[in-house]
Amino acid sequence: MPVLLLLGAIGIQAAPREADEDGFAYPLSRLEFNPGLDQRIFERSTFDALDIYDPYEPFNRRMYHFNYRLDQWVLLPVVRGYRYVTPRFVRTGVTNFFNNFGDVANLANSLLQLKIERSMQITARLLFNTVFGIGGLWDPATRMGLPRQVEDFGQTLAYYGTPPGPYLILPMLGPSNLRDTTGLVLNYGLETEVNFLGYHRASNKYPALTALRLVDLRHSVEFRYGQLNSPFEYEKIRYIYTRARELQAED
Repeated sequence: MPVLLLLGAIGIQAAPREADEDGFAYPLSRLEFNPGLDQRIFERSTFDALDIYDPYEPFNRRMYHFNYRLDQWVLLPVVRGYRYVTPRFVRTGVTNFFNNFGDVANLANSLLQLKIERSMQITARLLFNTVFGIGGLWDPATRMGLPRQVEDFGQTLAYYGTPPGPYLILPMLGPSNLRDTTGLVLNYGLETEVNFLGYHRASNKYPALTALRLVDLRHSVEFRYGQLNSPFEYEKIRYIYTRARELQAED
């Protein structure tokens, strides 16, 4: 109804159209190519739309290439070996454990963002998985209707009005920005102070735990360098990451 009122207000009459079998009225039937369109203007407007504040682009591109080679030559071979020698249920248990460990930071950030209902859900999830899931090795909370909800310090800083700052590519970790990088440092500080299930103290004593966490992280991320099949992969990843973080901050 508001659309029809708007059309009437500007003097356009919406003629009835016979809908096709998909429920549309052939929206492209009258589409005409504009021969006056300047291709250079079109390309420039496209790049403007993808433009992200990236003052350290030369450094970021080199780091992106470094991460690409590290992923290709080290991380993915290690992940393939990990999948080959480790049964699926063990890999699932490792992922569940680290997800449960991460729910401590999720809970803290939900509270800081005044998301009361979400904080209660994460608290219940943390309790169920820690107690009934034997330290988080199993995930009964998801089966009970309490899916994992990620809240990090980058989102918390955005909630209180901190701008994202310049785009950054971090070694091994990939896309970030100054705000989210600060959030990673704060997250590490929280893990150190809380020392949930004694993990931080144990990881200091046994570095293999940290290595396992990194392998599990790469195992859990489906992204592969080059999968976009585009010479502009760097720009696309930069754009997708930035817009995704904006949506997460607005949630």
